[in-house]
Amino acid sequence: MAKLTRSNNKILAGVCAGIAEHFGFNVSAMRIVFILLLFLTFSAAGIAYIILWIIMPTRNAGEDYKERMQNRLNK
Repeated sequence: MAKLTRSNNKILAGVCAGIAEHFGFNVSAMRIVFILLLFLTFSAAGIAYIILWIIMPTRNAGEDYKERMQNRLNK
C-alpha cells in the first residue's frame, strides 16, 4: 500500500489532494468537503490541515513517475 504523502496536484499544500489520491476519492470533492468542514467545525479543520501540512511528507517526482508507469502496466 502506498504511503500517505502530499500531492503535487496542489492548490495550497497538497494535503487534500494527497488524502484523496491515497484513498481513491475525487480530489475536487475532497476539497469541497474540507471547506464545508472548515466552516462547520469553526476552524478546527484548518488547524488539522496545518498539522497535516507539517507532518505529511512531500511526494517526489520519481514516485509519481513510478506510480504512473505501474498504473499503465496494470491496465
